[in-house]
Amino acid sequence: MRVERCYFCAGPVYPGHGVSFVRNDCKVFRFCKSKCHKNFKKKRNPRKVRWTKAFRKAAGKELTVDNCFEFEKRRNEPVKYQRELWTKTVDVMKRVEEIKQRRQARFIMNRLKKGKELQKAQDIKEVKQNIHLIRAPHAGKAKQLEEKMVQQLEEAVAMEDSA
Repeated sequence: MRVERCYFCAGPVYPGHGVSFVRNDCKVFRFCKSKCHKNFKKKRNPRKVRWTKAFRKAAGKELTVDNCFEFEKRRNEPVKYQRELWTKTVDVMKRVEEIKQRRQARFIMNRLKKGKELQKAQDIKEVKQNIHLIRAPHAGKAKQLEEKMVQQLEEAVAMEDSA
């Protein structure tokens, strides 16, 4: 069973699903859904349609250059079946997928880190511009302390007068 890639959106096309379009020069285009097929017939560029993998990679939203993608390349050489080779291959596929997930997560976190830094800088700038809206935590302490001392003095004077 070979899972093909959609020519337009690069999504998976499982056997028996989707539509195949064969051009006069025998080039086969596979589409996962009618939405992709219609966009292809309208001659839309996948790099300009925002929901495609091509757009996400071109806009820098997804990982583009990585060694893990070498494993996904199509190989047309038939390999003689050997049970050991088959089990090793399945184990390696799981390991490669795990590594790929970790790298993609790290890429996304690095991409979002820039936005967080910009947001923090913007927040600091806004605070500096509107400092009058923020009340400092120690601003009223001196006044409260002074009022407390005055009240204690008044109580002490009242005690002396009554005595």
